[in-house]
Amino acid sequence: MTPEVESDYDTPRRFRAPDDEWEPFEAATRTVHPEGRSPRARVLREFIRWYMRRPGAKLPERPPVGPWSEPQKPEDA
Repeated sequence: MTPEVESDYDTPRRFRAPDDEWEPFEAATRTVHPEGRSPRARVLREFIRWYMRRPGAKLPERPPVGPWSEPQKPEDA
């Protein structure tokens, strides 16, 4: 049996979030984790571990205030 190894490329999961939150979330996570693929999944995994009170889990680092901090205005219909 091989030990479990954390991968940045886990089995894809479905997660629903409004575009006006999901897209700015990517920009915000890239500020804290600028390397590699989109770090959204990494931040979500960190949050999930913290939320379940797993040993050693810490709340993910938040980015500084940026354009993602304000809600986007709805497009004119």
